[in-house]
Amino acid sequence: MLFAATTINYVDRQMIGVLKPVLQADLGWNESAYANIVFWFQAAYAIGFLVIGRFIDRVGTRIGYAVAFGIWTLAHVAHGLVGSAVQFTLARFALGLGESGNFPAGLKAVAEWFPQRERALAVGLFNAGANVGAILTPLLVPAITIAYGWRTAFVATGLVSAVWIVVWLAVYRSPAAHPRVDATELALIQADRPAAVTALPWRRLFGVRQTWAYAIPKFLTDPIWWMFLFWLPDFLSRRYGLDLKSFGPPLIVIYLLSDIGSVVGGWASSRMMRAGLSANRARKLTMAGCALVILPVVFVQYVDNLWWAVAIIGVATAGHQAFSANLLTLPSDLFPREAVGSVVGIGGTAGAIGGMVIAKFIGFVLDTSGSYAPIFAVAGGAYFLALAVLHVCSPRLQPMHLPA
Repeated sequence: MLFAATTINYVDRQMIGVLKPVLQADLGWNESAYANIVFWFQAAYAIGFLVIGRFIDRVGTRIGYAVAFGIWTLAHVAHGLVGSAVQFTLARFALGLGESGNFPAGLKAVAEWFPQRERALAVGLFNAGANVGAILTPLLVPAITIAYGWRTAFVATGLVSAVWIVVWLAVYRSPAAHPRVDATELALIQADRPAAVTALPWRRLFGVRQTWAYAIPKFLTDPIWWMFLFWLPDFLSRRYGLDLKSFGPPLIVIYLLSDIGSVVGGWASSRMMRAGLSANRARKLTMAGCALVILPVVFVQYVDNLWWAVAIIGVATAGHQAFSANLLTLPSDLFPREAVGSVVGIGGTAGAIGGMVIAKFIGFVLDTSGSYAPIFAVAGGAYFLALAVLHVCSPRLQPMHLPA
């Protein structure tokens, strides 16, 4: 269910990137106008992460996830009903509010259902839905758009995905309330969980280094993924002359590689922990390897062969997803479960603010120079900086200390 929701989330999210040339022609956008639409989506995402993360902590994973999914599905359908660029921006803003609930709820569900040594792999598996969504989008959306128009593409994909809410409410329960979980399994799930607390106020979360060990790396690395989602089709169009009918295969290869990276990144640190390494060493060694394989993307602007460029970008996106699979486990590693949704919300807000910054940066660079070289230079170095910040803020990944 988490995998399916994340797949739907990314289909809804990436459609604007795939349809960018069509929407720009139909609604008269320039690069800065497109960047502004992405900016307001990110602004809503930042606000929503704080509000919905806290909301999910209060009402629980089952109800909180259903509410967030319902909001973003309605907003996604509304894209197909708008009549102007302003209305499109408003629909995009509402989409950002709803979609911000996906990862706080998904990570809280993982924290509820998996012991620490299995969480990175579980996160990698459900986070792979992001790449499957990114693969399905260039397969489905251009075909629907060519046959029926871009408005129908938004309405049809939104209505079909609404089935998820019904299934989720029917099947999901926490381990303690699930009829098929016995005492032995429940003890395994909860064996290494930080001690439960009744409440953790915002000032307490912002006052500990563990929060910043998660939030600052999210601020630095999330924008790179947003760049790939919202501008990669445009890069392939500008650099290699691809269009709505032809950039599907390169995008599919890139996001297939991303999918592999998501699972392998989670598997790698989980395997190291089963072999006896600490969570600190396993997570950080895996993330360092990811940063190394991402670095060559700095030079992709200068590669003339399309498929060599696809390979470099695909390995970089795989590295990002592997890095993220480990970064996303940190809230459940470092905080009691009552605070996981809130901490994920804080980190998501930081990532969305980073996305707002990079949207303005990319719009400015493309309007002034038309070159992606400075953009890929930023992408290649962000992960080393993020890992350094993580290590400075939390040298041993020690859980938040809670006084008796």
